[in-house]
Amino acid sequence: MTVVIGFEGSANKIGIGIIRDGEVLSNPRRTYITPPGQGFMPSDTARHHRAVILTVLKEALEQAGLKPADIDCVAYTKGPGMGAPLVTVALVARTVAQLWGKPLLGVNHCIGHIEMGRLITQADNPTVLYVSGGNTQVIAYSERRYRIFGETIDIAVGNCLDRFARVIKISNDPSPGYNIEQMAKKGSQYVELPYTVKGMDVSFSGILSYIEVSYCPTIMPLSLQETVFSMLVEITERAMAHCGSKEVLIVGGVGCNLRLQEMMGVMCKERGAKLFATDERFCIDNGAMIAQAGWEMFRSGQVTELEDSWITQRYRTDEVEVTWRD
Repeated sequence: MTVVIGFEGSANKIGIGIIRDGEVLSNPRRTYITPPGQGFMPSDTARHHRAVILTVLKEALEQAGLKPADIDCVAYTKGPGMGAPLVTVALVARTVAQLWGKPLLGVNHCIGHIEMGRLITQADNPTVLYVSGGNTQVIAYSERRYRIFGETIDIAVGNCLDRFARVIKISNDPSPGYNIEQMAKKGSQYVELPYTVKGMDVSFSGILSYIEVSYCPTIMPLSLQETVFSMLVEITERAMAHCGSKEVLIVGGVGCNLRLQEMMGVMCKERGAKLFATDERFCIDNGAMIAQAGWEMFRSGQVTELEDSWITQRYRTDEVEVTWRD
């Protein structure tokens, strides 16, 4: 049996999870929440992570019923993400690995989402829609790489939703996207908004600029969701057609949105395909996803030497050689 502990802290979530041969033993998490109308600054977020990370580590070990001696490998988020929070978590992971005498593994955050989604849903070889506050990508696996078929050319869909939440000054607790989703459920009127799909890529900056100057709090949440999710469904379907895929896996924090899952499900049904998605335990950034990707990497013979254990804010999904898949 192989046991891997994973440290995640690339944005406002700090999580530590433990995986043993595909079983999630523990996955505690904390969220840095700012007042309505405000985002989270890297330095403040890192300060939050430093304050709670050892408590979360203790919780992870206690919930799993394990001791440091039971851990085989320490995995951490190498990137992409916010610099200061990434450094904070990497520093703790490096220290823990040295204190415990365990090998270290730097994990791509996006790969973590994908591998966690594959583990939980048991999807075989899906077309992946990865949607979060910092990333929007349509991905498919081919020849030892997760290939990016389409992506945002400016801001991520989650960033678009978060910034709209700041405009209308709604609560960031538990998350701006969740609160927009609840407001959209109460909406009944749709207004046309800028819809920008460029081949396989999407753009959200135009729609954000539009709603920032001409928004109605009772109408815009519904209209914004319907518009941006339609764009995502369109490029996902196009990637499926190109790959001949019969599976879609939605990962990332925005993937928790039930309306997005519903719209994607309609498209999949029309194509005779199957939709896979997870709930907020695994869609939202968490330590177990880093542990799972680290488990796959470690089992395939990968380790990160201490001198190579840096972080990078820009770390594309297709830069990683996927040595654990055929």
